[in-house]
Amino acid sequence: MMSLASTACADPEREHLARLAHEIELLTPLIDAAEASADQSARIKFRYDRLRHELEIIRMGILEQVYSAPPAPRRIRPLSGDYRR
Repeated sequence: MMSLASTACADPEREHLARLAHEIELLTPLIDAAEASADQSARIKFRYDRLRHELEIIRMGILEQVYSAPPAPRRIRPLSGDYRR
């Protein structure tokens, strides 16, 4: 598998998407800190496990786009070039 940096540099959109995937990954310590400081006796608790899971789904979808091959060019039918009867 190609590295994220080498894949991303080929196309500006992919570069931005790769950065976005990386930024999502950097949220993990913030989520961990928020979870560690959560009030365990609170009646309503935030679902940190669900947040992590859904962010990972989003990140994987972004990386799938970053690593996907560009669509193959369509075949063009050749012109006959004969316009006389």
